[in-house]
Amino acid sequence: MGYFNLDRDIARLILLQRTEIITPKLKNLRKTFGRYFFTNFVSKYLISPISIGARYYEAMHQEMNQLKTHLNFENKKILSIGSGMCGLELLINSNFKDNFFSIIEKNYISKKVTYGWDEKNDEAYNRIDLLNFFLINNGMNKKNFEIFDYDKDNLPVKTYDYVISLYSLDYHYDFLFYKDYFKKILNENTMIIFDTVRPEFFKNVFESVEVIQNEEKTIHSSKRIICKKFKKISCDK
Repeated sequence: MGYFNLDRDIARLILLQRTEIITPKLKNLRKTFGRYFFTNFVSKYLISPISIGARYYEAMHQEMNQLKTHLNFENKKILSIGSGMCGLELLINSNFKDNFFSIIEKNYISKKVTYGWDEKNDEAYNRIDLLNFFLINNGMNKKNFEIFDYDKDNLPVKTYDYVISLYSLDYHYDFLFYKDYFKKILNENTMIIFDTVRPEFFKNVFESVEVIQNEEKTIHSSKRIICKKFKKISCDK
């Protein structure tokens, strides 16, 4: 089984970003003592970086295998939104040739990570300096990626083959947050892959909407969709 190289600080962020890799013991601690205690104590001091690195690798490998049955990752420009520590991007980079990644992330850690629907898109659990180190330390060449701070940087205005935002866009915050930005970068060939509880809504937004995965094990019961060709961007509810 493969694994990612990571230190304790990065392991903590991965644990906050990917709840499916939290062990039953840590889940019980979170349930007993609450999310604030879990975020600020348990995730800092009661974790195993080696174990998290292995479980995270396995989860990202499963994500890649699922996506590659629908997408060709050779020689692609990919925009990643809210991808956390970008383990998926690392595996795509190591298994497919000639890719470039633009990564949009937040650059702070909320005091209490709640994971629910975020009306203001304020919740965050990442550090861009650690993300940059993690990617390079696990074999991605700096020339193959760029990272943008969602709150402070001008976001990249260029065309992409794929926009990937798993368990982020329209899963934790509204698609509308990126409406104006998408107007600038998407063309009729760009494919957007994300998870949502309302796939029917996006049939009014895109010409093509394909459900590629049903997630029934989470409280959200979301569906993973691939969308292509805008009908409109208004997205009015």
